[in-house]
Formats: sequence, C-alpha cells, structure tokens
Amino acid sequence: MASRALSLSSLSSLSPISLSHHLACSTPSSLRFYSSKPIVVVNKSVQSHYDEQTPADTRVSISTPEVEGTGAAAPTRGDIFLERQKSFAAATTVLAACTKKKKKKKIDKVGGSVKVSLPSCYGCGAPLQTSETDAPGYVDPDTYQLKKKHHQLRKVICGRCRLLSHGHMVTAVGGHGGYSGGKQFVSAEELRKKLSHLRHEKALIVKLVDIVDFNGSFLGRVRDLAGANPIILVVTKVDLLPKGTNLDCVGDWVVEATMKKKLNVLSVRLTSSKSLVGIAGVVSEIQKEKKGAANVGKSAFISALLKMMSYKDPVAAAAQKYKPIQSAVPGTTLGPIQIDAFLGGGKLYDTPGVHLHHRQAAVVHSEDLPALAPQSRLRGQSFPNSQVALDEWTAGKIASNGLNGFSIFWGGLVRVDILKVLPRTRLTFYGPKGLQIHMVPTDKADEFYQAEVGISLTPPTGNPSNDWTGLETQRHLQIKFEDAKSSPACDVAVSGLGWIAVEPVGRSPGVSDSDSEETDKELLLAVHVAKPVEVFIRPPMPAGKAGEEWYQYRELTEMEEEVRPKWYF
Repeated sequence: MASRALSLSSLSSLSPISLSHHLACSTPSSLRFYSSKPIVVVNKSVQSHYDEQTPADTRVSISTPEVEGTGAAAPTRGDIFLERQKSFAAATTVLAACTKKKKKKKIDKVGGSVKVSLPSCYGCGAPLQTSETDAPGYVDPDTYQLKKKHHQLRKVICGRCRLLSHGHMVTAVGGHGGYSGGKQFVSAEELRKKLSHLRHEKALIVKLVDIVDFNGSFLGRVRDLAGANPIILVVTKVDLLPKGTNLDCVGDWVVEATMKKKLNVLSVRLTSSKSLVGIAGVVSEIQKEKKGAANVGKSAFISALLKMMSYKDPVAAAAQKYKPIQSAVPGTTLGPIQIDAFLGGGKLYDTPGVHLHHRQAAVVHSEDLPALAPQSRLRGQSFPNSQVALDEWTAGKIASNGLNGFSIFWGGLVRVDILKVLPRTRLTFYGPKGLQIHMVPTDKADEFYQAEVGISLTPPTGNPSNDWTGLETQRHLQIKFEDAKSSPACDVAVSGLGWIAVEPVGRSPGVSDSDSEETDKELLLAVHVAKPVEVFIRPPMPAGKAGEEWYQYRELTEMEEEVRPKWYF
C-alpha cells in the first residue's frame, strides 16, 4: 500500500533523527547490524548529514515501518509520533549496549603485550588501591566505590598526593621517610622497560634537563628509549642562573654538550616553568611536530605547558583541573599519566620520575630535600674571597701559598681538599643558598667534620649518626689547562647539587701575574661525597656576566651547521 505523502514544510521542524524515520525505507520495522558499532542509515537525502558527523566504524542500520492507510484509514499524527518514538527508543537501547560492551573491552597495549587498563591517580599515576593506607595510590574504600559507581575514577587523587600538595615530604623510597616498601619508585632501568616501545613507534619526545644539575639529570642511554624519534630538549630553571648570564652562550654550551650524545635533537629550548619563559616556543614546536605522539616530561613543565596552551585550546584548559602533582620530592610521579591536551586529538604523557641513585636527593632524608632545591637566582660563593673575614693565621697562609693545604666543606654533603693549585686559584660554588661553606686546614678536616656535621655543616640535619653514612667516596681530580688567564679551567659538577667553577688564576688582588708561571699547568683536587653520588668534570658553563667575556663559540663546518640543532629562549 502506498505511503501517505509528507510535505517538506511538515518536516522542517523535526530533528535530523526524527526526519530520518519519515524518510526511511518501506520495509518492515527492523534493526540491521552491519558491524558491532552503531550508525544511523537513512535515505540519501539525509545520509550525507550523518556521514559527516558520525565515524564510519560506529554505524547501525535502523529503519522504521512504512505508514499505511489512506483517507479515513490513514494513521493520525499521534500514531506517527508513537511509531517514531518506539524506533528511536530501540536505537538508543542498542547504542547504549554497544557502548557499554566497548568500554568493558578497553585494553592498553604496552611494549607489545596487552593488559587491561587500571584506574590510576591523576596526580602521580599510581594504580588506585584500597588496602595499604601508607602506599601510593591509596583511596578510602567508600570514596573509591562512589567514584566507581559514577564512572569518575579518572578524577580521583590518592592520599599521598593530597599530602604532597600540602607541602608534606612523602617519598616513595624505602628508608627516606616515605612508603616503607619503596615498591612504587621507578628506577632508570624500570623506566626504560616501560618506555622501550617508544623506539618502535612514531613519537615526539620532549626531554627535560635541569640546568642547575645538567649532568646529573641527563638520563644516560637516551637513544635506547628514543630510537630515531625526534627530540625537543627542554632545559628548565634558566631563571635560576646568576644575574647577567648570557643565554646565547648558555644555549651554545648546551648544544655542544648534547651533540656528543648523538641524539636526533630538533632544537634546544631554554625555559622556566615558574615564569613561563620559553614555554610558548615549546608549545608552538610541539603542535607543529606532533603526530598523535607521546611526550616525555616532568609535572612542573607540563603544568606550565597546559597553562600556555589553554589560551587557545579549550581541551588543554579543561585538562588543567586534573594536572599532575608537583613537589620537591623525588618520585612524585609513579606511573605514566595520560592527559588529553590537544583539540585535534593526540595525547600528552607525564612519565614517572627516574630514581637516579647518583644524585644527592637519593641519599638525604626527606626533610632535607627542600634545601637542595634553589628557589631564587644562584649567587656564586668564591674562595678565597676578600669580603670573607678570616683569622690572621689563615689569611697569612692564603696570601703566601693560596688555597693549598686547605679543605672546603659545602654544607655536610661535599668536601674539597686542595692538594695543588696556583697561588691565585679560585673556586666558585654555585648551588642552593642554604648550604653554608666552611674552610679549614686539611689536617683538621676530619675532626671538624665529625664535630660539626648536622650542626653547622647541614644538610644533613638533626642527628645524622642514625642513618648518615658520611662522605665515603673520594675522587682525585687532575685538571689540566692551557691559558690560566682566559677562562675557568673546568666545572666540577656534583650530581643533584650544583657545580664548582675552577679558575686557575682568579681576580684576587695583591698577587702578581708572574706567580702563575712558576708551576706546570695542572691542578690537583680531592672531592669527598656520599657513596652513590657522582662527580663530573665538564667544560665550564658561561654563568654570570663574566661568562660572556671569556666564552668562545666554536667554528663550524658547513655540514655541522646544517645538522646542528638551534637553541631558543
């Protein structure tokens, strides 16, 4: 029987879905599934509208019965409405069932293996759990069940992160005031295993390095993780460099150090997560280079990144509400945290902090961690220094023989014995202001340390005899130099703390320049640190106003100019 004609004017007020039922085929009422995912299939005049708005893999075929009867037997408008509502209700039921089934089967592919995704704390990435109250990821059972009921587990923060957000020093390392087991802390090897799949995928890697601890924070064997993937090297905390530092010189210095590691570095970005300096440039380059990529970063940088992106991207603005937790505690982030940060799709990942046992943060108590994190510009403390009051014997000794025969303590964490230097050799310490510097004769250094550690030599604070093992590692340094007057001979970098600039001939008044010619061009130092802490010898960083005066740019070949990454700030 022919269907009753419907005028276009009578359909103009209907929604696209309602309209589809009037224009459906004349077959009996049915649901046809061409795939396991739904889409509405309608006549050609409406089909194109759905093709534009509905993904091709989420379609279900739905048709409504032909309306029969003419004249007095014709269905009323109420009958037509009821038939349409029945079809719409059936389609909604099927769609809901398919969506629920899809969510249940959601899986996460990691390193080639397949495993079910577990809900994690958005602050640190630790899997949520309700059994161990002192472990990362703990959530009150009632809260967990309530959030689970309302499908809000992705918006849950664990108890440890709540403490961290309020300034508590709660680490994930056993024996350092945190979780007793230390199971959740990520070692460098464990992180490599978690991220090893990246080298086989197309990804954009954002690697962060702390300029104050450049050598200590530069994860070794990065090529094992990144493979041939492009890397944006983000150097953080440049706002902490001494006043007057020329960032052009620092940028070139960083590129020179990076080139030796043979990485596929697109660019070097000098940034500050605190002041947002340089963040806009990083955002621009990420959006230019990203191809649905995973990004490796740290929580403070990601927070600054989201803040800058939020001005133009509403998705990034929404992500700021559930951003990762920041703190001075190592191991704050314990698992990869996925962040929806791009309007066109794509994900941003905050990865776990790496437990580098060779950094100072790995050996001090959690209460001393804030003392290792500089909060303002570094100011070098030099020895010898005419502005530092010395007793008559010490002043006379330095005037006649320089620093030879003295030991310098940098808090209770570092001891430098000066074995052989020039009369005008100067050591300048760049690091946290809270670490006081003391100088004593080397033959009295052991006795002085035993008496003053934890008192005037801090950190460590309190009673260090309980768990502080002392300065067990001693490294002898033989430093050679060419021109004593042109620049510092080198930096002695202490992992996780800062660095010591070694100037063979400082600007100390009262000593003639001829004194520097009386000895061969070699300095001998002995550096004492805690057992796992590493000491690096590196080319001097051009810090402060004086750095611009002595820093020299290396002449490059045409080939080096082409492949060498540029630096920006």
